[in-house]
Amino acid sequence: MNDPAELAREQAAVDGIYQILDDARRGYRQRQRQIQAHGATGSPQNRSERDVMAAHLGDQAARLERVEENLVFGRLTPLQGESYYIGRVGLQDDNHAQVLMDWRARAATPFYQATARHPLGMASRRHIALHRRQVISLEDEAFDLSHARKEGIELQGEGALLAALQAGRSGHMGDIVATIQGEQDRIIRAATSQILVIQGGPGTGKTAVALHRAAFLLYEQAERLAKSGVLIVGPSPAFLRYIEQVLPALGETGVVSTTMATLLPGIRANGKEHPAISALKGDLRWVKLIKQAVRSLQRVPDADQNLTVGASKLVLRPKTVKEAIRRARLSGKPHNQAREIFVAQVLDSLTDQYLDTENRREEAALAAAASAAGLGKIETNRDSLSERALVREDLRSNLNVRRAVNLCWMPYSAQNLLRRLYAYPAFLARFASDFSDAEQEILYRPKEAEFTPADVPLLDELAELLGELPNASSPSSRKDRALARQQEQSRAQAAIEGQGLGAGIVSAEMLANRASAPREQSSLAEMAYQDRTWTYGHVVVDEAQELSPMDWRCLLRRCPSRSFTVVGDLAQRISAGGSSWLQLLGPAADALEEETYLTVCYRTPKEIMDLAEAVTRAAGRPSPYPVQAVRQDPDSLLTERVTEIDAATVEKTLKTELEYLDSCLGKGRGRIGIICSQKDLPAFQQLSSQLAFTVGGDPVSDRVCILDAVTSKGLEFDSVILLEPAHICAQSVGNLFVAMTRPTRRLVTLHSQGLPPGWE
Repeated sequence: MNDPAELAREQAAVDGIYQILDDARRGYRQRQRQIQAHGATGSPQNRSERDVMAAHLGDQAARLERVEENLVFGRLTPLQGESYYIGRVGLQDDNHAQVLMDWRARAATPFYQATARHPLGMASRRHIALHRRQVISLEDEAFDLSHARKEGIELQGEGALLAALQAGRSGHMGDIVATIQGEQDRIIRAATSQILVIQGGPGTGKTAVALHRAAFLLYEQAERLAKSGVLIVGPSPAFLRYIEQVLPALGETGVVSTTMATLLPGIRANGKEHPAISALKGDLRWVKLIKQAVRSLQRVPDADQNLTVGASKLVLRPKTVKEAIRRARLSGKPHNQAREIFVAQVLDSLTDQYLDTENRREEAALAAAASAAGLGKIETNRDSLSERALVREDLRSNLNVRRAVNLCWMPYSAQNLLRRLYAYPAFLARFASDFSDAEQEILYRPKEAEFTPADVPLLDELAELLGELPNASSPSSRKDRALARQQEQSRAQAAIEGQGLGAGIVSAEMLANRASAPREQSSLAEMAYQDRTWTYGHVVVDEAQELSPMDWRCLLRRCPSRSFTVVGDLAQRISAGGSSWLQLLGPAADALEEETYLTVCYRTPKEIMDLAEAVTRAAGRPSPYPVQAVRQDPDSLLTERVTEIDAATVEKTLKTELEYLDSCLGKGRGRIGIICSQKDLPAFQQLSSQLAFTVGGDPVSDRVCILDAVTSKGLEFDSVILLEPAHICAQSVGNLFVAMTRPTRRLVTLHSQGLPPGWE
């Protein structure tokens, strides 16, 4: 609808809402400056409280500054009552009247779910399109015909959605807050408390739905998630950069984004290995192997160990070591922390021996002296507390004692123990009885080799059993951290009540988070990312069909409540194994509460989807959940057989596609992905450097980039130039399915060595 009167009416309303937003931003910044103006005056506690309050006000202002674009995008008109606007955040005027309803509020649900058959009490819905702060178009949908005639509403189609689908791709995923569809919204607002699986084919918006679900939960369960945050696990760094703007644009920042390779603080698993080795490392048999390997670091000697300490001869007996190990294990602490209990028990025993030996020696000397002097028996007292403490510390620092204790209970890091298992086949064989000789053999690698992503869950398992090395700087235990957090929150509440802080804009939890953070006032996300033992309130896992059972065990450790949103597509799985989510979830399967499906493909034209599904069927991997594409484009498929894929051929094709996108989207707009197999990538990268056009390797920042099929997971391009699809299919039909379904407009295929079966 482009009626000038209606456009002017909505422009006035939008201007008023933006004015309230501007006033709120200025208000937060002004109060922040006023607090900061006090400077370093008053008591340390007062200064700390001012710093915390100033930082909080800055955070609130920054949150509102991130929601500038497309702030208002809808209006709902009930059958009874006044209409109200829907937008990115909730805003109130000076009289506390709601002028903009947060899209996540329950009252906003009809904007996404109302239909003519089920209007949910609504008479009509209006989509408002903005460019910067200017209203450029309106689209109405009426659920009540009498209301439509009365208001002069035109019955229109899904123009807002189609406009979004036709827009060119940028280097980042955009949010879909203005165009969420009914089936998507029901998933976003699902009341599932444990694992929710979102099965969706290419282009169904499953990633966007998962991210908007995270934003919804951060709003709906703000109190719970403000304490713990949300973890997002993606398939690649490029994917994380692609989605990084979605949640901030919705006003949410309490999120940690990572891949499995970067999940552990201080570990960068950049190594490469054969998929068969990665699959082997994902097997749950490692749980038993790792437990036995850690237990092997706690050893009872076969015989008495003679120790020389000064002039004394001490004996470390197997019976003493065995009892010390038993007591240490009963503590339930990780290996490196339980070692202190073991050491204390052994030192107590050796101290008793030492004092007893010294007492007997002194008694003998005194008795001889007394006898020579004709005196009676002289008593000795070498067992005072101070004397005992001194002896104990001397023993602790004695090289012979330390060596003997370490041989019985060796401190170890997770990295060094895993390297030792890989590098020494005989050591691995002691614990790998459940693995065949062939499996053990392919695990060998030298100690200096880089860790791979498949090593991360093994390192995490080891770290859980080993704990931090003595004197390592690390976060406190979960129990200690929770207690300290509770105490800090109590102090924060007292400060709020005693000094009149807050006034509705800060809670004890917020103040405690700030006060307990390091001096640079790290955000919750920063603190969580640096702490291996942090437990999150919710976890989103994208491309989850690729995770191994050990990966799942690792992720479950980070969310004991098992509140997960799991996103993926069985048809895109690299390997052929795993025909259901119940199988693929492994140790997380018992927490599966709901499995839901996205069935409509919004991104990829029908012609491309039909071809991709035909190829997977011909390869014996039919999609278990085929989708229905909403768009058709007979010009979306171009396939060309060439003698050789050389620079001239690629340059000609690329020139044609750039001109095509320029004509469709405007000069310099739209993005192209050149996709090939992992094996072919180095050669084609070299070839792309000979082109007259700039071809980069960054799928986020480069208009034209070259990448392999695996890296393309989760990404999208306006056009895809597919090179030698048979080579990709030879690696994995799942990878080929991924590569074929990345474009929103056109798939151009160049091949010199034939096409996979099913390609017509």
